Parts: sequence; C-alpha cells; structure tokens
Amino acid sequence: MPSDKQQGHQKHAKLARPEFGHFHRQEWAIVGTPCGNIKKLAYGIIDRLSDSYRVGYVDADHAGARKESEEGKEKNSAMDHGAKMEYTDKINYHRLDFDARLDSYQYRAYFNEQDAVIVNGNHFPARKQIVVIDPRKEDSLKRRLDQLADVRLILLVEGTNEVYPWLKEHLEGFSNIPQMKLKDEAGIAILVEKELAAAKPPLYGLVLAGGKSERMGQDKGLIDYHGQPQRDHLAELLGHFCKETFISCRPDQVENVSRSLPDTFTGLGPFGGILTALREQPDAAWLVVACDLPLLDEHTISQLVGFRNPSKVATAFNSPASEFPEPLIAIWEPRSYPIMLQFLAQGYSCPRKVLINSNVELLDAERPEALRNVNKPEEMEDVKAVINQKG
Repeated sequence: MPSDKQQGHQKHAKLARPEFGHFHRQEWAIVGTPCGNIKKLAYGIIDRLSDSYRVGYVDADHAGARKESEEGKEKNSAMDHGAKMEYTDKINYHRLDFDARLDSYQYRAYFNEQDAVIVNGNHFPARKQIVVIDPRKEDSLKRRLDQLADVRLILLVEGTNEVYPWLKEHLEGFSNIPQMKLKDEAGIAILVEKELAAAKPPLYGLVLAGGKSERMGQDKGLIDYHGQPQRDHLAELLGHFCKETFISCRPDQVENVSRSLPDTFTGLGPFGGILTALREQPDAAWLVVACDLPLLDEHTISQLVGFRNPSKVATAFNSPASEFPEPLIAIWEPRSYPIMLQFLAQGYSCPRKVLINSNVELLDAERPEALRNVNKPEEMEDVKAVINQKG
C-alpha cells in the first residue's frame, strides 16, 4: 500500500512559522571566551540598551549546582521539600523556580515579551553569534564550529590582533564581518541596537469586516459614507501606512470581497480575525481597524503609527467612550499571537481583555470623534450628516 508521502498526503496543516531562534527571534550567543567575560559583556550591552529595549539574558550555573549538592544546604524553599514549582514575588522582580526539562518550545514562550536575548554561547546555541578571539578558549571554539552559522561580530581580547586562520576559512563572507575590541562595550551595543532597529516587524493592514451586522440590519462593510463601500475605503486608508492590506471576512464572503483574508479561527468575532492575520504573517505587526468607524481619518491613523511601540504587545488608543483600551483600532505586534492563544486556551475571546491584561502602549486620540462606533441605523444617519457637513 502506498505511503502517505507517496500519495502526496500531508498529515499536518502547513502553517507559517515565526522566524524563531532557540530562545527568540533576535538572539546573539557570545562564544569563544571564559564565562566571566561573556557575562561582563552581556551586562554591558544590556545596560546600554535597557532604556529603549527589553533584553533577556541566558546563562548556566553548573558550578553553583555542584557546590550546593556537595556541601548540602538548609531546606529554606518549597523546592527543597519536593515541590516541583515555586513562585516568589521579590517586590522588584519575580522569581520562578521549577523542576522540568525545557527546550526551544518553552524558552520562546518565556522570552516572548523581550526584544532581544543575549546568550552565553559556552552553554547554549543561538541564531546569531558574537565570536570572541581569546586564545584561552580556542579549542572550545573549535568544538562549536557547527554553531557558528551566522556570525555578526568578531571581538578581539586585549593583546590579540589576528583571527584564527581556521576560523577565517570556516566563515563564509569573513571579510564582511565587523571586528572590534572586546573592551569596546559601547560600540558593540551600538551594533546590536542597529540590528534591532533594522529588525522592526513590517506593518500590515487588516480591515475587520466579517461581522453579521445584526443591529445595523445591513452589512456595515458595504455602507457608503465616502463614495465607496466602507471596507474598501478603510483598506485604501490603511494602504498609505502598511506594506499590504487585507479585508478580514467570513469564509462565505470571500467571493464578494477583494483582498480578502477569510477567518480560519471561526466563531470568535474580531478575536478570530486578528488571530487569522497573525497566523498568516506571524512575523508582521498588524494595524487592525473595524469597519464600523466611519469617522476614522488619516490623521488618527498617523498618530497611532507614529507612536507605535514595537516593544509592547500592542499600541492602542484609550476608548473615549469607556476609558478602556480600544482593540479594534490598534497595532498588534507579533508577540501578541502567543498571548492571544493563551487567553483563548483559558476560555477568553475578548481582544480588549488581552490589552487590559498585557503590556501595551496606550494613547489618547487627538481627535476622539474619529473613534466613534456606528452600529445602528440611527447612528449611521447621524454620522452621514456629520460627514456631509464637513464636505
């Protein structure tokens, strides 16, 4: 009997996968020098980036574990008594100890809200590498050649002026890799910061037009406020700011919607539309607007885009009606995707609840009337009158 592969059968859905490394999308392993040097450099980079970016650090402490096991210790924690997890609020930060084996699937979730991760490459791999030329660790570096897949920077310790000949031969495009002194922490941090700035996720646009418009009595996406269907008007508006714009709709609407992105998370309303977009382009940020915002203008979108904070889960306006974050004119960053899925797994499908309980950038709209929601026929007529007066 022919195998599934021979028949061309695919058991699992083909999904767009985020461009993750071992821990994060943006990660650098520092390798080739003793751990003390790595930690010092990592701390120096983090110090210089911490005002603008959230940076995580990954290291190991094998010596500390051996010392504890050899000397013994008082049983001062729940872990010492057999607990498998212990959370401690340290007031200025949080500590979570647990007994479990971790791999990339778990690491990525823990580091999701960071902008970058610096890794001790003597213990862990990372997608990009910073290689230190330190004769004390030459043999160790040779053993890690297979991890040097994307070297972004070479650092020379004091008294060293040449890169190992075998490393030059191994690294493709060696002549294009910048070199600095290990002690130049400021210059190294500047290079990392430039890479982070260049890695800012592209902005895509999404017009939410898949609702059933039961209160309005007609499809809100087809109402003509500005000389064309509202969903097309908004898509055109977003096109001035976004790399590409789509109209979110139900699967049964696809034939009648141009630039359509049909829901793949069905029955979840706007929540499903946003998740569908993030599933389609998981490395992009999505500027999402609802089709029931007829007074939304270019100035208001420009304010949102101008104050976008990619380090947050989302950038959104405070709703002038409720004073809560407005999720349906907001920029949802790539890191929002796993967070929304976590809320869904707990039985919540409200995008506003995600914003309220996440680290978001909140703005007060300079033109609050632009956020006016229109869901009923009488509201539609009022807004049409306002638009006609302006015209």
